[in-house]
Amino acid sequence: MFEPVIAPSASLLGLLQRGRGDGQLHALAADRDEAIAALEQCVTEDPRADWQIENRSLYYARLYMELEAPLTGVELHLHSVEDGIDQDEARTGLALAVLGHLAAYGRRDALDLLRGYAAVGANWAWALDELALRDDDRSLLALAPSVLRRFPEGAEGDARLRAAVRAAYEPRPWRLWAAHHPRIAAASEQSPFDLWQRQMGRGVVTPGWSTADVLAWADQSDPAATDPEAPVRRAAAAARCLTAVVRPEDRPALLAAARTGAPGARTAVLRHLVEQRDPAAAELIEAAAADVDERVVAAALEVLGRMRGAEALAHARRWADPATGGADSALGERACQLLADAGEPSDGPLVVDALRRWISVRGVTGSGLGSLVDGAGRLAAAGAVPALRHVYGEAASSQLRGRAAQALSVTDPHFGAGPAVECLWDCEETTRELAARHVTTTGDVRVLERLRRLAADPAEEAEVHAAVRGRLTARDRG
Repeated sequence: MFEPVIAPSASLLGLLQRGRGDGQLHALAADRDEAIAALEQCVTEDPRADWQIENRSLYYARLYMELEAPLTGVELHLHSVEDGIDQDEARTGLALAVLGHLAAYGRRDALDLLRGYAAVGANWAWALDELALRDDDRSLLALAPSVLRRFPEGAEGDARLRAAVRAAYEPRPWRLWAAHHPRIAAASEQSPFDLWQRQMGRGVVTPGWSTADVLAWADQSDPAATDPEAPVRRAAAAARCLTAVVRPEDRPALLAAARTGAPGARTAVLRHLVEQRDPAAAELIEAAAADVDERVVAAALEVLGRMRGAEALAHARRWADPATGGADSALGERACQLLADAGEPSDGPLVVDALRRWISVRGVTGSGLGSLVDGAGRLAAAGAVPALRHVYGEAASSQLRGRAAQALSVTDPHFGAGPAVECLWDCEETTRELAARHVTTTGDVRVLERLRRLAADPAEEAEVHAAVRGRLTARDRG
């Protein structure tokens, strides 16, 4: 998939793509045709960088209900020619999940679309999972012949059928079908045995039982491994092995490997030394972070994040402080993230400076930004409020926005009457729950109405229901 193109945050499309609460509020106030066009674009061109950790389906489904929007655009998307070419489930997954929520809200057209797509679509398994939660037994049984036709009789077709049964997220349709179709019953019985056979037959190469053997094994390549992360996982496994085999007399060999060893062995030893809180770990990490081999540098920075304890924090402060280290270096940046994760309140200014510097250089993207946002909240760094509000407003990731909201809830005295109000309409349930616990219930007439609607919505998550009802009950008693 291509990276999604995200519109500016001040536009209706940009707000909806981000899943912000203001997106729903603006859509309801905008021209209906314009709002529906923006909504359809979001659902048919998934705006999420990582659909596995960001929620949008309930957010968009609620807006479909509010706008009483037709499903023509979703139907064209599902049954386009591209469905037979691009079979990546991410192309249609969001649309199918939205249809699932709409079906739960009673939209018969959404239910019919799911049934039709499950019969002929490339991502039929996802559609079937949505139907498993919402459709009746009779309609599910009627789909069985269409699904079975996807698996021709014979050894290959039967193997694919067993794989489909095993991969099903919701087993209900398959259990219904097994009572009426012998092939599905046989596949359901054989599927667990296939998995057991694969696990038992997997060839696993293990290191010898000595420090030298483990270090050598850490750099052995696996011809069958195609994943670029395989060497990293092997080095991590080697570090765990070292914990079991290292003897006191092996320390000189470990230190030598940490200074000049091959990348895998060097990574494994650095990790082992950090886990053992060895006094030489900090010096060795600092040297590795300046190495010419990018693999060693990446390993040093990753291992630095695992350091804990007073001595580790003292080194991190030295590396993060512009006066004594290099705050704008990779080592300095990672040290700031360590302070954000495990530092003390006095480290707040260093974390705030790092957060501002990150935003000025990279904007609101990058894996390290979340740690700095969390740290600003954990350390109650009030100086971070402007930067946190910027992250909240601009982040394309709804997960990152939720982390910024969490940090604002403990640093910004105006959070309850400001961002928390918008957060009640956010796409992430954790952000809605946070808002329900912190929002000011007086002054904005929309707040109580929204809380009552969330409390009555059967599609809402249990944690949000609990937070909302707690606030409503407390208000009624007050």
